[in-house]
Amino acid sequence: MNGLDKEIAELKEFVADLKADRASQKEKDEREAWTKYTSVSIVCIAVLAAIATQLAGKYSSRTLTELNKATFHQAKASDKWGEFQANSIKKNLYETVHELVSKDSAGEAAEIAKREKVFSDKIAKYEDTKEKRSKEATDLEKESEKSVALATESSRHGSGMGSVVSLFQISIALGSICVVTKKKWLWHVSLLVAALATVRMVMVWMS
Repeated sequence: MNGLDKEIAELKEFVADLKADRASQKEKDEREAWTKYTSVSIVCIAVLAAIATQLAGKYSSRTLTELNKATFHQAKASDKWGEFQANSIKKNLYETVHELVSKDSAGEAAEIAKREKVFSDKIAKYEDTKEKRSKEATDLEKESEKSVALATESSRHGSGMGSVVSLFQISIALGSICVVTKKKWLWHVSLLVAALATVRMVMVWMS
């Protein structure tokens, strides 16, 4: 019987130790249950970071597109101003020639009237072309300025969204360290940084 009692006592001791281990493990799991929420929060923050990255890329692409448009419009405007200048020179040459011809004008009145008509038509044509090219060049310069303004705005948004991405990355890093070190206060800091980044993202997007 003594041997049996001893075995029973050892079995009871083993069961007690097992219960104690299970209780200790349960207490530990309950104490560290917040780490599960930490992992979920890291995933959510990563999603927000991905969205911010996409927006930053979108603003960057728009900036480049608008700058290309501005360069194109400005080049076209320069061409139009070149045509405007060429027509001004031609008009001035015709006026100079007309003055010289008028001083030495000879011939019948009908011939003189015909020359004056040709001269007047040429001058009117060059003047009309000058006005058209001037308007086209001015409109193109306005389009160029508009594109530059849009590029500047997109660049500002892109810069702001870039800082948002950095904040989200810091938040994710803090959350990851928190899971490893089991320091709950790091999780709170991570959530705070993520909240600031989210608010900043909304402000940049709506501005």
